[in-house]
Amino acid sequence: MSRQIDNRNFLSPTGFRFTLNRTPKVTYFGNRVNIPGLTLGIANQTTYLKDLDLPGDKLTFDDLTLTFLIDEDLKNYIEIQNWMRGLGFPESLREIYNLQSEEEYKDSKLMNIYSDATLIILNSQQNPKLKVEFNDVFPYSLTTLDFDATATDVDYFTAEVSFKYSIYKITPLN
Repeated sequence: MSRQIDNRNFLSPTGFRFTLNRTPKVTYFGNRVNIPGLTLGIANQTTYLKDLDLPGDKLTFDDLTLTFLIDEDLKNYIEIQNWMRGLGFPESLREIYNLQSEEEYKDSKLMNIYSDATLIILNSQQNPKLKVEFNDVFPYSLTTLDFDATATDVDYFTAEVSFKYSIYKITPLN
């Protein structure tokens, strides 16, 4: 059995497709996404000579972050904002009730609050190679949009949304 790598092609940062079931308008304009890092907790064993670090028993997952271009009607930005407003209901309880009763995004996720997301990683020939599945995704942070009449170049708006989730899993596609 060889210990050498069989595939010597490098992973391209542009080779991906991302889908978030609840936000198809955001998904279409998505141009940057991450595979979150994870951290294993450390247990400390004290001894009379030196304290020893041992592997802990809990993983902490970093946030899933998506950057997307904003359409001029703000439909994709509002799609995320409405989801967050429904979760936080800043004006009235009617906002969470509306979120829970939306038929357009209705699925089996607990009261329409969560969504599942999938990141497909493409190989050097742009064929699907790996699938990263995120469970129970919900947004908690959305960037601001700063308008500036003094700008000399037109840089189209992008927004960044950060998500929490219960777990993710990377699986190969055959």
